[in-house]
Amino acid sequence: MGALPERPPAALARASRRVGRAPDEPGLTGVLATAENLLGQLVAHAVDAIWAQVPAYRTSTDGQLREDVTAHVEAVFRVLLASVAEQRPTRAEDLAPTRAQSRRRARQEIPLADLLQAFLVGQLTLWERLVAATHADSGARAATLALAADVMRLTEAGTAAAAESYLDEQQFQLADSERLRRDVLEDLLAARELPDGPKRSLLRSVGLGARTRMVALSAVPVAPLSADQQLQDAASALRRAVVRGSAGLVVVRQAEIVAVSPVPACAAEVVERLEALVDALGRDGVRLAVGVSAVHDQLVELPEAYSEACLARRSLGEYGGVVVLPLLSSFDYLLMRDDSLARQLVRPAVRRFVEEDSACGSRLIKTFLAYTASNLNAKTAAELLHLHANTAYYRLERIAERTGCDLRSVEDVIELIVAIRLLAPGGVVRRPERLGGQFVDESQPTS
Repeated sequence: MGALPERPPAALARASRRVGRAPDEPGLTGVLATAENLLGQLVAHAVDAIWAQVPAYRTSTDGQLREDVTAHVEAVFRVLLASVAEQRPTRAEDLAPTRAQSRRRARQEIPLADLLQAFLVGQLTLWERLVAATHADSGARAATLALAADVMRLTEAGTAAAAESYLDEQQFQLADSERLRRDVLEDLLAARELPDGPKRSLLRSVGLGARTRMVALSAVPVAPLSADQQLQDAASALRRAVVRGSAGLVVVRQAEIVAVSPVPACAAEVVERLEALVDALGRDGVRLAVGVSAVHDQLVELPEAYSEACLARRSLGEYGGVVVLPLLSSFDYLLMRDDSLARQLVRPAVRRFVEEDSACGSRLIKTFLAYTASNLNAKTAAELLHLHANTAYYRLERIAERTGCDLRSVEDVIELIVAIRLLAPGGVVRRPERLGGQFVDESQPTS
């Protein structure tokens, strides 16, 4: 946006030092009388100029806007005429209407740049019209031309006051909006009925109704954020990637980002954008674990959807990434659950193998996972890992010796898969990425 105008007190003080017009300046009294007589016309011309030159005013659908602007333009013109007539600078109290109208423009969603442009257009129109009205009288014309300095001083003080009040109102609206969003989310998660009023209006504005098909998203940082990183920034990025536009609700809930989004028409594209965003944030030092729930048919099912999203997110452990439940198989989903009894049921030999190999880089575990991804074909697994076939056979034999499992037995293979999913670190058990048509080991050299 660039540098903001100085705050009103500084601008007013500087204007005060520069006022030095002689009380009996020739033609000034006549100019002021002319301005007073033509005030209604001057205001109308200024408002027309604002609508012609400032797009946000012209395209606004607010039915009250033109009446508000007319009242404000007249108030500012009267401040100018009074300060000139009384030989004094603009005072802080003179700008009370400008402050009030600037707060109103923020609520009317007029951009700050357009608000400031409108103020300038109004003052310039006043001065130009006065010059035109006094052109026949040389004394009056000279006095009118001298008013340019007064117009500039008022514009300086007025735009500073307008910017300050506008930004104050904008900050208040932002805080109020975030508070309302958090309250609505908490009510939905607690399955509380929402009364008619602002909360229901918010849901309608983000495209969430009682029968909206939706998904929930839960995201948390898996590493501490640095001093210049904010979770709110990550939430804004997620909002742009997932919900886009005005659809969906995204809230920072303590150290977690929670989103509720209507099911998009192109879900695959949304997943791609989400994964790309998480990768990009990770490169910038913001590592997120993100879980996305299954699709639910009603908003009242949000508590269940949120639980699913948290389950998916927790399955990543300390590793960042994205888990989207609708893309998982039922087998993957069952193994995602943190079941302490299932961990206890893992045979000691298998447990030792998983724990020891995980501590040494997981080379054998990754060979086994490539083997299962190759339909139990050792040669194909070797190709996927860029290994010699004999190396793959050797590693599989070592796995069989250490676990007591027959790697040609479906039952034994499933037992070992389950043990690895339950006991190995999250990064080890991720499915290998397909790059250039081949699977590669994510953390080990391919030779």
